[in-house]
Amino acid sequence: MNNQAQVKDQDRAIVIGVGLKTEPLTEIKENLLELEELVSAAGGEVVGSIIQVLPQWNPATLIGTGKVEEVAEMVRDSGATIVVMDHQLSGVQQRNLQQIVKARVIDRNQLILDIFAQRAQTFEGKLQVELAQLLDQMPRNVGAWLDSLSRQGGGIGTRGPGETALENDRRRIRERVALIKKKLESVRQNRAQHRQSRRRHEIPSFALVGYTNSGKSSILNRLTGAQVMTKNQVFATLDPTTRKIFLPDAPPAVVTDTVGFIRKLPTQLIEAFKATLEESSEADVLLHVVDLSSPNMERQIEVVEALIKEFNWQDKKIIHVFNKCDVAPLERQFRVKAYPRVFVSALTGQGMEQLKKLMAQTVSEMQQDVQLYFPRAEEYKIFDLGREAQILRKETATEGTVCYTQLTPTLINRWKDYLVK
Repeated sequence: MNNQAQVKDQDRAIVIGVGLKTEPLTEIKENLLELEELVSAAGGEVVGSIIQVLPQWNPATLIGTGKVEEVAEMVRDSGATIVVMDHQLSGVQQRNLQQIVKARVIDRNQLILDIFAQRAQTFEGKLQVELAQLLDQMPRNVGAWLDSLSRQGGGIGTRGPGETALENDRRRIRERVALIKKKLESVRQNRAQHRQSRRRHEIPSFALVGYTNSGKSSILNRLTGAQVMTKNQVFATLDPTTRKIFLPDAPPAVVTDTVGFIRKLPTQLIEAFKATLEESSEADVLLHVVDLSSPNMERQIEVVEALIKEFNWQDKKIIHVFNKCDVAPLERQFRVKAYPRVFVSALTGQGMEQLKKLMAQTVSEMQQDVQLYFPRAEEYKIFDLGREAQILRKETATEGTVCYTQLTPTLINRWKDYLVK
């Protein structure tokens, strides 16, 4: 499907952390540690790591020529089979590095896409991963099969500009991208119908968002009794899972678990996973799950909040769920400034009832007590209202009927013409 180098089981990897002098060194080091975690999640073994801070990027190899030679030496000494760069590489840079270090070279984006390819289970997940890989591959295409000129020939009947193999490859990728997008659009429409049905019955919806490996799937299992696969590794969950939840003194709601976020999330993934992310964008409330035990907790919160802003979700109600409180140092809880918040442990069940109460409270806050007046000629619309909300009581007026009900802001807007001021 594509010629992208993939991390295989037992691959011996050298990871390279890179950054410019304008970036804080601590951040470059944190990114490198995360890259090592990603290599392990992909099934590889880290046998060496190196950092280079540059005044500017080298257009030919990204890092300096001296450092490239050092990496080549490390590859020879350690028997490494792959080199992973913590920065996006162009096709030319990737090819040049491979020729010098004599090992496969991939970047952070390709590594994340490789993990996604391993984890995709459903038809939709596989389509999304393939789309992301194709979008990633397109700008990297620098050489075609044997660098041939497949349709540029000589002799009678073959003259003319033709199409180079590279152009042919790019055209075929574009055609495949268009086909996958079409298939994903039908998946998206199918999802939209489910959401429309939920809206029609006014079922409140929650979406679990957060940094990868913060425990979102474990919390979903605790809240709903679902059996979603959970593992202590990055990107264990790829496909969105929606389950019903019963909250105390509140109508039934649904909770959706989505793909985790990460620093430097490849833009191709955001593009490919739009259908999945729509589940969060359409939710009434976001449950931002934070790993309280992570030493990089504050940085991870920043990353998720930046992505929430990028997706224009900042106007939504957000409940901050600090997970793994059973293993986090107690003083961590005093550093937390976010509200509303709850401290839980998906492992032990601690704080889960408190979380459910907070979710129920949020649902009730979304609803307002209102009175609607229907003139006799429009009393038939009371039936439609009953399908969208619970009618608490009706009173017959001289010229029509007054209905007492509770509506969310969305429904208030829809029925505004009948509101009793």
